[in-house]
Amino acid sequence: MAAMAGVLVMLADAVTGVAAEQKNDQRAPNWQVSFSPTYSSGKYGTDTTTDIAYLPLSIRRLFDDGDLTLTVPYICISSTGAVTLLSGVPNRVSRSGSSGSGSSGSGSSGGSGSGSGSGNSGRGRGGDDKSPGNVAPTASTDCGIGDLILRGRYYLVDERDWIPTIAVTGRIKFPTADEHRGLGTGEFDESFGVEMSKTLVGNWLGFLDFGYTFIGDPPGVDLRNQWYYDFGVGYNATKTLLLSAYYEEYRALIPTLSNPRDLLFALNYKATSALRFNASLLVGLSDGAPAYGLTGGIAWRF
Repeated sequence: MAAMAGVLVMLADAVTGVAAEQKNDQRAPNWQVSFSPTYSSGKYGTDTTTDIAYLPLSIRRLFDDGDLTLTVPYICISSTGAVTLLSGVPNRVSRSGSSGSGSSGSGSSGGSGSGSGSGNSGRGRGGDDKSPGNVAPTASTDCGIGDLILRGRYYLVDERDWIPTIAVTGRIKFPTADEHRGLGTGEFDESFGVEMSKTLVGNWLGFLDFGYTFIGDPPGVDLRNQWYYDFGVGYNATKTLLLSAYYEEYRALIPTLSNPRDLLFALNYKATSALRFNASLLVGLSDGAPAYGLTGGIAWRF
């Protein structure tokens, strides 16, 4: 975690230096505020359905050579605790997914049935404990603040000739979500990765991202570190509208379980220089992924 913090500090120093140089060109860095709610649903290889509403508010500082983003999410998860979110991505964190295993709780809702989470503050302290490795007798809904995410990106190479645009990324997930209510793992995660993009032919673009995440192990659970990658193509339908499709895969956190694999279809629309919209549809290809996911978002730059 200290190493990843160092990477993010270096990224911050780098982009701050760029900001200082921009003063000579009378150009200032930009801020971006975005909100991109996501709803996903699936069984993830269990016998119950997990529904997740992920509502992230992101504040990004934009520079010519990189950016820094802080994401503060509010989440609602309806599940038995077999599945939770890691940096906004649903992951199976319990080998067992059968109802009635892994927990000795006596109720499914902590008093309110399927409420918003405000009446479930006793989970893990007398109610159903949805900590990683535990599975509640029946599914119930819990809501609250998710894990804060700090992410940095720095562009190493600009596209030219046959060379793609290349950026390095670093990310820290802070365990602010309540793991006893199934909203997170309660541990820090640290990631690093590489992003690449390249103009192909005409209005077509190619994308490739890959990286590695050091997953924190909750008490009594041994979660594997996670590699991930995705690749895809994009098409500039107009100067303001980008359509794209990706194949994504993540390593399963628990051995013998299926890797999450999916197809993602997205569009990004630039309404003005300040206002942008995005939408996407995710289709699961394996038991480790949600059956589907829907996202709609808006971003404002100033």
